[in-house]
Amino acid sequence: MSKLVMIPGPTPVVDSIRVEMGREIQAFGDPNFVKDYKEVIDNLGKLYGCDGKTFVVAGTGTLAMEMSIANSTKKGDNVLIVSHGFFGDRFIDICQRKGLNVDVLAAEWGKTVSLSEIEAKLKEKSYAAITVTHVDTSTGVAADVAAIGEILKKFPDTLYIVDGVCSTAGHYENLKEQNIDILFTGTQKAFGVCPGLLMLWANQKAMDRRASLGTIPEYYVDFDKWVPTMDDPAKYFATPAINLVWALKESVRIIEAEGGLKVRFERHLKNARAVQKALISLGFKILAEDGCRAVTLTNAIYPDGIDDLAFRKALIAEGIIVAPGLGAYAGKLFRLGHMGNITTNDEVAALSTIERALMSVGKLDKPGVGVGTYLAEMAK
Repeated sequence: MSKLVMIPGPTPVVDSIRVEMGREIQAFGDPNFVKDYKEVIDNLGKLYGCDGKTFVVAGTGTLAMEMSIANSTKKGDNVLIVSHGFFGDRFIDICQRKGLNVDVLAAEWGKTVSLSEIEAKLKEKSYAAITVTHVDTSTGVAADVAAIGEILKKFPDTLYIVDGVCSTAGHYENLKEQNIDILFTGTQKAFGVCPGLLMLWANQKAMDRRASLGTIPEYYVDFDKWVPTMDDPAKYFATPAINLVWALKESVRIIEAEGGLKVRFERHLKNARAVQKALISLGFKILAEDGCRAVTLTNAIYPDGIDDLAFRKALIAEGIIVAPGLGAYAGKLFRLGHMGNITTNDEVAALSTIERALMSVGKLDKPGVGVGTYLAEMAK
């Protein structure tokens, strides 16, 4: 039985993208592929308001985290990490391994660090960079990256690094409009492509910072190693993930055909709020507080008496896979992804399956409550 994958990534891959991944391989120096690769790089740069360089590189979101730090800081620099969960905390280890002085502002899971706290901390000392995870999948919390970007205008020497792994192409982001210096993501989330490519946007301010650092210890993630290839993909540094580049090109085409990033965000927003209300109607609570809930996933806390493993096994038996909770919420919630190119039909199928699983563990008398709530919200 095929299963609907509704985790916070990888997300379902639509047929037109899957076809691109299944194309017969070409040489990375083939003029046709070089043209496609350059088109993807340029279109992504325009789409996200990047006046510096756009990098499309074989690797994961975690590699992109390291790439962002490697090219913006040097040993002994101060870095401020704004963490809203497990993946925000991942920056701590990355920065400490580079010999950076790390300060952390961490929110209680389900909440965000206040804007006033961030501004007050930035006033305490000179920070080379600040990192903010736009959406942390461990909590389902979304940071107000635009408002933080406004604050950063008062601190022009601090680079603003945004982890967009679980937000980019779902939530709206734009480097120029939101004063972001570095933004990065991976293909397997809201872009709806299989894992394997990282995308990183670095504006001119970030590129100037890289130039000021001279030679850095890192090799594969060094901007300077990749710039010649990004400018002219006929030049070789490391082997590109050819079929994933084609898949990403199709994903960008889908985004543009949908009406662009703002329209795509509005779709994600409407779908997410409908899904969240449906889950609440079924007795779940949402970990993220109202007002900072992500539109790309939902972390649903179980009603009393539900065994996590038994519930998720029941879901698998009914044909859907969700993700378990992390950290202190392991066993207390499941994480439902609803991003990328999924459809209303996918979400109805997911909610219907959740209802059947609730019935199988004795926590729902009759089906239809969640699906009905969802459809009523979507009809508004």
